[in-house]
Amino acid sequence: MKFKNKKETWKHTLILSFQSLGVIYGRLSTAPLYVMESIRPGDIRSPDEIHELFSFVFWTLTIIPLVKYSFIVLRADDDGEGGPFALYSLLCRHASVGLIPCDKSSDKILHHEEHSPSKKTLESKARRTLEKHKSCHYLLFFLALFGACMILSDAVLTPAISVLSATSGLGRSLAKISAKFITSDHAKVHVAKTLKKYVPTPAACAILVCLFTFQHHGTKRIGIVLAPIVITWLFFIGGFGLYNIFHYDMHILNAISPVYMLKFIKKISLRHWKLLSSIILCIAGTESMFADLGHFSKKSIKITFICFIYPILLVTYAGQAAFIFNNFRVEDAFHLSESIPNKSLQHIFAVLSLFASAVGSQATITAGFSIINQCQALNCFPRVKIVHTSEQILGQVYVPDVNWLFMILSLAFTIGLQDVSQLGKATALAVTCAMLVTTCLMSLVIALYWERSLFASISFLLFFGSIEAMYLTTSLVNFLHGAWCLIILLLLFMMIMAAWHYGTLKKYQFDIENKVSIDWLTDYSPGLGVARVPGIGFIYSDIEMGIPAFFSHFITNLPAFHQVLIFVSFKSSPVPYVADNRRYLIGRVGPREYKIYRCIVRYGYRDSVRDTDDFEDQIISSIGEYITREEYDCEALSSPEGKMIVLGGLREDGNALIPVDDTISTTSYSPKSGASESKKHLPDVPSGSLENPNTGGSRKRVRFMLPAKSPRMLASVRQELQEMIDARESGTAYFLGQSHLLARKGSNFFKKLLIMMYVFLDKNGREPPVALNIPNAALLEVGTVYTI
Repeated sequence: MKFKNKKETWKHTLILSFQSLGVIYGRLSTAPLYVMESIRPGDIRSPDEIHELFSFVFWTLTIIPLVKYSFIVLRADDDGEGGPFALYSLLCRHASVGLIPCDKSSDKILHHEEHSPSKKTLESKARRTLEKHKSCHYLLFFLALFGACMILSDAVLTPAISVLSATSGLGRSLAKISAKFITSDHAKVHVAKTLKKYVPTPAACAILVCLFTFQHHGTKRIGIVLAPIVITWLFFIGGFGLYNIFHYDMHILNAISPVYMLKFIKKISLRHWKLLSSIILCIAGTESMFADLGHFSKKSIKITFICFIYPILLVTYAGQAAFIFNNFRVEDAFHLSESIPNKSLQHIFAVLSLFASAVGSQATITAGFSIINQCQALNCFPRVKIVHTSEQILGQVYVPDVNWLFMILSLAFTIGLQDVSQLGKATALAVTCAMLVTTCLMSLVIALYWERSLFASISFLLFFGSIEAMYLTTSLVNFLHGAWCLIILLLLFMMIMAAWHYGTLKKYQFDIENKVSIDWLTDYSPGLGVARVPGIGFIYSDIEMGIPAFFSHFITNLPAFHQVLIFVSFKSSPVPYVADNRRYLIGRVGPREYKIYRCIVRYGYRDSVRDTDDFEDQIISSIGEYITREEYDCEALSSPEGKMIVLGGLREDGNALIPVDDTISTTSYSPKSGASESKKHLPDVPSGSLENPNTGGSRKRVRFMLPAKSPRMLASVRQELQEMIDARESGTAYFLGQSHLLARKGSNFFKKLLIMMYVFLDKNGREPPVALNIPNAALLEVGTVYTI
C-alpha cells in the first residue's frame, strides 16, 4: 500500500488492521465452513484420522500463512504493492528479463533503474544466465500470467463455494425448524429433503448478486461495514471451538505434534491423498495477504494475522476436530454448524454464516481487481474502466466490467455444480497453483533483488515448494471430481491475456519497423508545400522515436498539419508508481522553427494518468518549462532526436507558462463523431472541444499566460512560448492510429485464434479516446491494416 503525501502512523495501522478483517481475512475466517465439509464422510475410516488431519491443518497454517507470507513474502513488496506481477516487476528491474515492449532510452529516467554494480558472486551468474536465455524470459512471464490467472479464477470460485456452503447450513436449519410444525414423520423427511435440496442454490445466487453489486462502494467502506461481521464471526466460532475442545476431546491438542502427520503418511494411499486436497482449503485466502497489499500495509496485515486470525483459527479447527472425533458416526457431523452445542444457537449460526460467507469472498474479489489493474497497465489485459475508490490509498481500485464478469461466472458455477465438494476441489487447485507460482518467483527475488546466497534461494524454493507441490498432486488426483472447473477458467483468462499481449506486442513491433525518421517530415514539408494550420496537434502513438506510420500516411494524403505538433506516447514501466515530478520526458523533434515536440508519459502499473481531466494542460505546461530550461539544463538526457528533460505537470510557480483557471459553459456543446467530422475541424478546432462533451454546466478550462518580463528570459524563448499560447487558443486536434490486425494467409490455427480474439477484445473493450478523455469532434482516427 502506498499513502499519498503521508507516512503510515500507528493510528493508520490500527484502522487498516480493522478494515483488513473485512477484506483480506474474511476468506481465511470462513474457511472452516467448508474445509471439513468438503471431505466425503466415507473417505475417513477411523476417528484417529481426524487427529492426523488436524495435525496437517495446524502445520499448514503455521508454515504457509505464518512463516512464508507473514515473515518472508510480505517483505518483497514492490513499493507497497504485492501479487505475482509485483514480484515479476522486481525481477524485470534487477535482471533484464522483461517482455513488456519498452524503449530502453527512456528507462534511465526512473530512479528504480539505478542500482549499484553487481557483485561478483554466484547471484551474478544466475542473473547473467537468466538474461542470456530468452526461454527464461518467456518462462518468467508465463509464471506471472499463470499466477494472475489463478488469482482471477479464485475470485470466481471462492464466492461460489463460500456462499453455497453457508446456504447449505441455512437449508439444514430450515429443515430443523420445519420439523417442529409437522407431525407426520414421512412429511418431515420429505420437507427436510426438499429444503436441503432446493434452498441452498437459489439463496446462494441471490447473495452473490448482492455481494457483487456492493463492490462499487470501494475497499474502505466495504472494510468498515464487513469488519464487525468478521470479528463477531471469529469470536462466535472461536468460542464454541474452545468449548468443544474441553467438552469433547482435550487430546486433540496433542495432535499438533508432527508425529501424527508421520502416522498418516506411513499408511498413505489414494484415499488418504484425496483427503489432503480438502486440508489445503484451510489456507485458502492466504495469497490475498500479498495480492491485496496495495489496499493496506505490511504492518497492518502482519499484526492482524499473528495476533488475531491465527490463534482463533487454530482453536476453531481444533474444536471442530474434537467434535467430529466424538461424533464420528453422527449424520452431518462434518458440517461446522453441527458442532454448535445449542440448537437455538445453530439457527443464529446459520444466519451469521450467510453474512460471513459474503465477507469471505471479498478478499479474492479485491485481489482480482488489483491483478486486473496491474495486468492492464502492463498491456496484458484489455482496456477496462479502473475506478480509484480512495484519495489517500492509491492501490484501492474497483473494476466494474470485471466485477460483472466475476459475478456471471460465479453464478454459472454455482448453478452448474451445486456441490460444495466439487467447488472445493477446484478452489484447492487454484490456491496451490497460485502459492507455487509465488514461491518460484520469490526464490528468484531472494537471489536477484535481496542478493542473498544461492543456498538461501534454493532452500526457500525446496522447503515451501515441496509442501505446495504435495498439495498440488492431491488436488490433481481429484481432477475429475471438480478440479476440472479450474481448467475452464484458466483457459478463459489465459487466452484473454495471451491474445491481448500478443496483439499489442505485434502492433508495437509493426510500428517500430514502419516508422519514418523526423527528416522525412522536415524535408517533406518545404518540397510539397505542406500547410501549417493554426492550433496544436496531439499525435498519440506507441513509439518513442520517429514518426508513426499512420501519421506519415495521413500527411501523404492530406499535406497539412498544425502550427504546433506534440507526439505523445504512453510507456508502462514495471514499477507501481512514477513520481509526478518525473512523469513526463519532454524533448524537441527537428529544428526549433518547426515547433515539433515529443512527450513520453511514464506510468506504473498502479498509476491512472489517462483519466485525468487536466492531462493536456499538464503536457503543455511541461513543454513550456522545457522551452525555458532547454539551453542550460545540466540534467538533460541525450536521445537520437536531441535533449530530453524529465518534468512534472502543471506548475503554478513555474517560470514559463502560468496556468489560469477560466470557467466556461459546456451545456450547449454538441460534439460530432467520426473521422470525417474531425477533418472539418482540423484547421481550427473550437476551444470548447477541449472539454468533455458528456458533461453539462460549467467547467474549469485552463488558459496560459506569460510571466512578467524577466531579464533572464531570452526574447526567442518568450516568442516561442507566446506562439504556444496562441496555438492553444486557436484550438486542439487529436490524431490517433486505428489499427486493424489480420493474419497472413497460411498462418497456423493458434496464431489465427489469438488475432481473432485480440480483434474481438479490441472492438468490444474500452475505446482509447474515452480513456484519454478526448472529445469526438476534435478526434481524427487514421486507419492502418497490419498483416502479421
